[in-house]
Amino acid sequence: MSPHRHFHRLAWAAAILAICVSIFGAHVRLTDAGLGCPDWPTCYGKATWPAAEATIAAANERFDRPVEVGKAWREQVHRHVAAILGLMVLGLAVLAARRHRNGLLTVLGASALVALAIPLYMASWYVTSSVLVAVAQLWLIAFAVRARDGDFTRITTVALAVIIIQAMLGMWTVTWLLKPIVVMAHLMGGLTMVSILSFIAWRATPSAALPRPDASLLRPWLWVGVGIVGVQIALGGWTSANYAALSCGTDFPTCLGQWWPESDFREGFILWRGIGVDYEGGLLDGPARVAIQMVHRLFAIVVAVYLFWLSWRMWRMPGMGAWAVALAVTLVLQWLLGIGNVVMGLPLWMATLHTAGAIALLFILISLIARVRSA
Repeated sequence: MSPHRHFHRLAWAAAILAICVSIFGAHVRLTDAGLGCPDWPTCYGKATWPAAEATIAAANERFDRPVEVGKAWREQVHRHVAAILGLMVLGLAVLAARRHRNGLLTVLGASALVALAIPLYMASWYVTSSVLVAVAQLWLIAFAVRARDGDFTRITTVALAVIIIQAMLGMWTVTWLLKPIVVMAHLMGGLTMVSILSFIAWRATPSAALPRPDASLLRPWLWVGVGIVGVQIALGGWTSANYAALSCGTDFPTCLGQWWPESDFREGFILWRGIGVDYEGGLLDGPARVAIQMVHRLFAIVVAVYLFWLSWRMWRMPGMGAWAVALAVTLVLQWLLGIGNVVMGLPLWMATLHTAGAIALLFILISLIARVRSA
């Protein structure tokens, strides 16, 4: 039961905005604007970014990293839009929790703790700020565990907890200087938000259900598809965060003119390398980056085989033909974009569309999971 007559509209608006934020986040990363603002949540100490000559000069005097306006505005606009998304997720959680005992107290109280943690962080009270966020997260999780299933309270509370983690990952992306594991986790957090909000939107939309007698057979395979696509997205994020997209040059299907060039998998997949190192531009040598690229390519074959099989299986199910075609066509386009990124030298528009293609695959699978139900 929907907690409000406009709940599904707000959910769809939030889902669409989450998709836009994720795609724009990819654009920020691909334009090397991830450190366009050296501080958080401000940008060179401003709520916007330095634009006038006087403010740029003042910022350059105060901060070690010189102002690049083109990078600064991208990073700060991304933060502001993400903040709007956070408010929309908070609105969904409030609408769902208001009928529960202590529901509003939990959602608003936890959000207030997070809001208080931000100025404390800016004042360098790092431990106190972290404790407040941890308490808020534990409060939300405890409430979500106790909440009733089926009235959107649990899932919207989880969404609120996830977007708080996502904000922290955005902060760590800057303060830990583009640490690859954080950059990859930030990407995964964004697509998790897309998935959760899309699921909520479909479930809240009247008459969106697709009752089927074979739902119990199809849904597990859809979940497997989500898992496989999720692994490939994580590998893509790791490739991007380590600047390994062109580690094979512009060769495809070979790499540096060979089918299996020198690779260093051990070095390429070390997840934690300490704090305080600037990772902009990447630190790995050629063989380590090649290893990352080759794993991404090889797992793309696994994704393709599985999703084509799933498309064929859905094609044989009555009423699922359109979804089968959508999944197969999106997969083909995603493959072409991935190949094009390599052979064309990673053009910005194509690399950004490659992220959008991953989101599209995920959206199709989540949509089916949300809509297909037992007859």
